[in-house]
Amino acid sequence: MTTTRVDGRLVRGDNTRRAVLRRAVDIASVDGLEGLSIGRLAKELEISKSGLFAHFGSKEELQLATIRAARRIYADAVVQPALAVEPGLGRVWAMTENWLDYSQRRVFPGGCFFAKTSHEFGSRPGAVREMLATVYREWIGLLEQTVAEAVSAGELDADPADLAVELNAYYDAANLASLLRDDHDVIYTQTRQLIRSRLESAATPEAPLPW
Repeated sequence: MTTTRVDGRLVRGDNTRRAVLRRAVDIASVDGLEGLSIGRLAKELEISKSGLFAHFGSKEELQLATIRAARRIYADAVVQPALAVEPGLGRVWAMTENWLDYSQRRVFPGGCFFAKTSHEFGSRPGAVREMLATVYREWIGLLEQTVAEAVSAGELDADPADLAVELNAYYDAANLASLLRDDHDVIYTQTRQLIRSRLESAATPEAPLPW
């Protein structure tokens, strides 16, 4: 009986933490990580402040946990489906489609979580900035690796580091424009066309085009 009660408390604790972090990533995507507070989350989720302090202990730890949660959601939406595609131009295009879809369908209500929070903390030294910088390096590194695989497969003729940065710039520009304009569908359609043209210009004659 004691084990059952303890296990039940652990399950409830895990469920509470997941619920808090799911709400936290949504808030941060709109209001930034500074928009998070133990008090706000406790009120919105009808949880005691003391209970939330037991989970996170400080605002900074809440912010760091929120970044980790957002990273998992991002990986599920963008990265993992692309990695299921065979390396090459098809995987590069899958990464692009997944990223634009992630932004367009508002996996996070404020658009890209990492675009919002990286602008917010980019010039602030500390643990939060360092974690965001780590996530950025992981993402750019993965994008560069994806392009490099397509180059190795003989399907792209491009510098992987340069093209990775270029593709990421297209993604960020579409995300920002979608926040400032009402014609979301037009923005994402235009961006897909621009990226398709860029990849076609870098594709080798033998490359099978995935679109």
